Amino acid sequence: MEKSVIVFDGECNLCNGVVGWLLKFAPEDIFQFVPFQSPQGQNLLRQYGFSTNQLETVILFDEHGKHTHSDGFLKIISKIPKWRLVSALLAFIPRIVRDTIYNLASKNRVKWFGKSQACTISF
Repeated sequence: MEKSVIVFDGECNLCNGVVGWLLKFAPEDIFQFVPFQSPQGQNLLRQYGFSTNQLETVILFDEHGKHTHSDGFLKIISKIPKWRLVSALLAFIPRIVRDTIYNLASKNRVKWFGKSQACTISF
């Protein structure tokens, strides 16, 4: 796999904000961003057994497989050299605590941050 693939909700302001942050701070050759609403996103979701109707977690596909929820987010930021230490420190927080916070934000992301009319990434 040349680049790690990040599948995200292209209509979510929080998700688009995170993708914008990654575009700014991650080296260009690390990630490919795929909105789940795109044909490529839908194909990946079907291929790996995820729902194609809505996305409840960002999904990272890399050379080690698929990663979701807080583990996926930590894997993503661990691939950015300047953020590896932050990722390693956050990984000490038990997954049940991380995922509880992640799931709360995921369920309320549109309510708290709004819905976007345009995706950060064109598809």
